[in-house]
Parts: sequence; structure tokens; C-alpha cells
Amino acid sequence: MTDYAIGDIQGCYDRLRDVLAKVDFSPSRDRLWVAGDLINRGPSSLDTLRYIEGLGSSAVVVLGNHDLHLLAVALGGHQTRKKDTLEEILGAPDHDRLVAWLRQQNLCVHDADRNVLMAHAGVPHIWDVGQALACAREVESVIASDQAQEYFTHMYGNQPECWASELAGMDRWRVITNYFTRMRFIAADGTLELATKESADHAPEGFAPWFEYPRGDDVRIIFGHWAALEGNTGSDRFIALDTGCVWGGALTMMNLDSGEKIHCDC
Repeated sequence: MTDYAIGDIQGCYDRLRDVLAKVDFSPSRDRLWVAGDLINRGPSSLDTLRYIEGLGSSAVVVLGNHDLHLLAVALGGHQTRKKDTLEEILGAPDHDRLVAWLRQQNLCVHDADRNVLMAHAGVPHIWDVGQALACAREVESVIASDQAQEYFTHMYGNQPECWASELAGMDRWRVITNYFTRMRFIAADGTLELATKESADHAPEGFAPWFEYPRGDDVRIIFGHWAALEGNTGSDRFIALDTGCVWGGALTMMNLDSGEKIHCDC
């Protein structure tokens, strides 16, 4: 069995099938780790969502901000945005089943044997692996529960800007969600800066890319979300897999054991 991790697909279904064909991917023997943003902005979000859902246990999925946006529209009363390509999913006959499946997915996953952790935007240096997983499980349980409507109604927002253990309720859930799905630049104390989306060398004063801070562990972190990095973090430990497929870049997949990266131009 071979495990592969793939960056933001964002509804680019044809490119997904192309890159999987390059390694003769078979769900009967292989697994696909999906680093979030399965859908939205690309041309075939419904086909992509159906395919990943259909992989069953051969898919390891973390939720990205675009995946959460679909759930916020479906469950939280929010409207689609001008550039969204979610209408086909929202009108599909299997819409309810796909939404229910998405609600069961993770914000963060950890492979202890490989010492690898995956989250859509990354993991802040202020959390060790245990705390990151505990925070992820906390919000995942809310998304999967009868509190989901309340959560998605109030999910959006930039406050609080920084984690504090005494936070409770929606403030606590929102900041956890923002770390896992929206983070790029943060301060040394963990304060988020969510406005800047440029490359790593455009950090606002007092902030730096989250992966440039020292950590108290040696875990490798796989993430997507930040297309402007073009797959480069300057470290083999922090593996950026969003190479901007939906923007005309490439779809990138990596063999988790060999580290080989497979690309499909988009």
C-alpha cells in the first residue's frame, strides 16, 4: 500500500484523475490524503466531492476553508459568493449525503508511525501535537453534532485573533477553525494576521509565516491553502502542497514515504 498526499483540488476533477493516473493509483491498495479544499472555484466540484467520498477508507481528508464554506451555505444560512462554483453540489440529488459525509471529516490528522501531521492551513507553533489534535477533535465534534447550525451561522470572523485556553463557545471554536483553515502569518504569541495572502516574504510587521517559528517537537506538517508559496517553505519538515491548480498552476501529490512529488500542470 502506498499513501499519497495531495494539495488543494478545488474542483479540478480532470486534473485530479490525471495526477492519480501517473502513479496508477488504486483505492484497493493505496490511500489518498487530501489536504483540504476539495471543492470550489474549479469547474467540477460535484464530481470531485463524489469521487473522494467514494474512496471510503482509502481517503484521509481534512477540511479546508472552501469545504467549510459549502457547509456554512448548506447549514448556516450563508449565501454563495460571486466566484463560488457550489451550485451543482447544492442542487445535486445526493446533496444531503455528501454534506453529511463532509461533516464527518477531520480538521487535523496525525500518523504517529510516520511522525506526520496534516491540516489544511497548518498548525501554529503554540500547540504541540497533542493540543492540536485535542483542539481539532473539539471542533470536529461540534460540526458533526446538532450544534452544527449554530456553529456555521457564526463561523465567519477574525476574532479572537489569538488562542487562549480560557476561551469558550463560539469564540473558542472560531479561533481553532481559523488556525487550521485560514492561517498564513502569525506573531510569536500566536496572534493571527488573516488579511495578507501574498508570499512568505511579504509578512506584515511583527508577523512571520507560521512555519518559521521554532516548535517544541519534530513532527512533519503537510498543508495546503497557501498557493502563493508555490510549494516552497525552505524546509523539508513543512510540506506545502497547494501549487495553485485552480489558478493555472499545478496539482501536486507526494508519496508520503519516499517524498517524491508528482505534478500535473493545470
